[in-house]
Amino acid sequence: MKFTLSWLKDHLETDASLAEIVERLTAIGLEVEHVDDKAGLKPFVIAKVLTAVQHPDADRLRVLTVDTGNGKPPVQVVCGAPNARAGLIGAFAAPGTYVPGIDVTLSVGKIRGVESHGMMCSERELQISDEHNGIIDLPEDAPVGTSFAAYAHLDDPVIEINLTPNRPDATSVYGIARDLAASGLGRLTGGAIMPHAGEGLCPVKVTIEAPELCPGFALRLVKGVKNGPSPKWLQQRLIAIGLRPISALVDITNYVTFDRGRPLHVFDAKKVAGNLVVRRARDGEKVLALDGREYRLTPEMCVIADDNGVESIAGIMGGEHSGCDENTTDVLIESALWDPITTARTGRALGIITDARYRFERGVDPEFMVPGVELATKLVLDFCGGTPSEMEVAGYAGHKAKVVTFPLSEVKRLTGIEVPREEALGILTRLGFEPQGSGDVVKVKVPSWRPDVDGKADLVEEVMRIHGVDNIAPQPLTSHDAVNGKILTTLQVRTRAAKRALAVRGMMEAVTWSFIPAKHAELFGGGQNGLKLANPIAADMSDMRPSLLPGLISAAQRNADRGIGDVALFEVSGTYEGDTPEQQRRVAAGVRRGTAKLEGSGRSWAGNSGPVGVFDAKADAIAALEACGAPVDRLQIEPGGPAWYHPGRSGTIKLGPKTVLGTFGEFHPKTLDGLDASGPLCGFEVFVDAVPEPKAKPTRTKPKLELSPFQAVKRDFAFVVDKTVEAGTLVRAALAADKKLVTGVSVFDVFEGASLGEAKKSIAIEVSIQPVEKTLTDEDFEALAKRIVENVSKQTGGVLRA
Repeated sequence: MKFTLSWLKDHLETDASLAEIVERLTAIGLEVEHVDDKAGLKPFVIAKVLTAVQHPDADRLRVLTVDTGNGKPPVQVVCGAPNARAGLIGAFAAPGTYVPGIDVTLSVGKIRGVESHGMMCSERELQISDEHNGIIDLPEDAPVGTSFAAYAHLDDPVIEINLTPNRPDATSVYGIARDLAASGLGRLTGGAIMPHAGEGLCPVKVTIEAPELCPGFALRLVKGVKNGPSPKWLQQRLIAIGLRPISALVDITNYVTFDRGRPLHVFDAKKVAGNLVVRRARDGEKVLALDGREYRLTPEMCVIADDNGVESIAGIMGGEHSGCDENTTDVLIESALWDPITTARTGRALGIITDARYRFERGVDPEFMVPGVELATKLVLDFCGGTPSEMEVAGYAGHKAKVVTFPLSEVKRLTGIEVPREEALGILTRLGFEPQGSGDVVKVKVPSWRPDVDGKADLVEEVMRIHGVDNIAPQPLTSHDAVNGKILTTLQVRTRAAKRALAVRGMMEAVTWSFIPAKHAELFGGGQNGLKLANPIAADMSDMRPSLLPGLISAAQRNADRGIGDVALFEVSGTYEGDTPEQQRRVAAGVRRGTAKLEGSGRSWAGNSGPVGVFDAKADAIAALEACGAPVDRLQIEPGGPAWYHPGRSGTIKLGPKTVLGTFGEFHPKTLDGLDASGPLCGFEVFVDAVPEPKAKPTRTKPKLELSPFQAVKRDFAFVVDKTVEAGTLVRAALAADKKLVTGVSVFDVFEGASLGEAKKSIAIEVSIQPVEKTLTDEDFEALAKRIVENVSKQTGGVLRA
């Protein structure tokens, strides 16, 4: 919302300075975003060039004699502008003047041996535009010796405030002045609007077929107008706030929109066929709007129509056909009330942003509908002449004011500030509220221009923003005598832990859409059986995701399409298999593409690092489960997984025969084709909410973590086993050999060959041994190795490879 200082003072009688007004606006909740103040241009005066001769030592310079209008002899100025000539009238800066465009304070100096006492300025040097091809060239009647800023109307600061959506009353200069007056910064003026006696009934009648979209409609005909340019002062105000003056009739509607927050529309009465009807648009109906574009309408939109069809998109923009131009002699002034929700939806659907829509979708003052026509009538008669008819008002049943029960003690309870009863009621009264009653509890009638006020908390806010929120004294946080209890839920703790664990493994966190295309959902168990959106925001976002993997795979492919093929992404979020809470799960998922393996992962039985595969996904899944508190030493890995994984390169992680904690593997080629993805891709999903709750400890005392002072040792073993034996079974057997000394077992090689025999394979493991009581001797290691071999042989039938 923009306005000039002089415009504000049309409604606010005050001696406050610009700085005081700006500070007060922000203090009462109308945050000032920007102030365009050209106060620095006051020293520049209008001057006339009397003579212009060639500089004796420079081809591109001229020596000017300039009359500055101060009654003193002309001054000599050296100028290089191509349009410098005798008789030119422009803006002059005397020595000692600061020129903002070149960041220089002028002084008397010599240019190629000729003294120069000041300069004639261009628009860029004054920072009023980027024009610098020549010095400012003013009309011949420009008053020499007067202030250039005053002549160019650059001495009127422009203030821009940032409005929150709940303050429709502040979309007008008058409403802003009312708030400032209520805060004690001046007196509110210029509010009275006198009605006009019309001559005869308005010949154009109004029928409202959709009263739910239009609660009221006011119309007046003014005959015999002459539509020319609007007055200079009005044009200057519109230009200052970024609007282009068009004609007197159009400029009046723009002025009233900003001055009083009351959008209007004017029809050329001779272009209107018959009476006006407010109705829903018909499906496929079109209208050529004032912006020169044709819009296709739907029955959800409200329009104003005549016998020829649609003449205006209600509350948003008028039609080109009935618009006013220089030939208009009879004008219909329209002021109506439009449903805010319908206006917002229509504007969004058509992609139209106008000042009228901005106000109607927030809610305009219903009681100013008729006065708005009266104010516009006065301006039309003043600027264009004419004879008004009586006003036609349709549908408006009057405004029923809201009444809020307001305990004054709520101010202290909600803010901690004791505001005296008289001051609180005085603030509300100055803002237009009507408090009634005595004692601590009063009834407050809400004014028609404040649709945002509904309850007692809103009234407390009104009192405090005028009283001053800076009066709220800072209070130190109270200290607690006891240790704070648990704040985060178990699911929140696990979510954070899983994110940290996956990030440590070199994966980047991604946030993907919860909505995915139907064909992607079908690939991951959704589709027809999944959760579909009734009103999707886009055709390719029709289903709630049954899995995190489609979004992550698509994100990895987008990176690959842009040259980053080796990526590792993860996400911890929700999936949706149905509309019940039990079908909504918290999942940690991740994908790796290309050669994005975990760096520094130690020895690999596969040799040199190659493309990512099933074991990379398995390691990520186990790490996420371990971070969530799952008992990883008791997990069971079963071959195979859901249909979107490769059947021979995937697995399912279980805790017992029924509890599935996750899946992992390389993706099926059909899955990648369906997602338009390619390249080596593996991934996993673990169900964070399926991890069992940790058992309650019998005591709060935490066990001590004792670090062994003895050096850890690693030993390698290779066993020949049947091909059907799983590596995990062998690892568990080695771990069980001595749970105190054996701290870890990992597979680093798998070999199959004719030398081993038919249906045989070799699995090589690395066993980590950590002494805790003493340094182990060779005899101790031999005994431990024997137990490991015996345990593996007993449980797997394996034989130590020679």
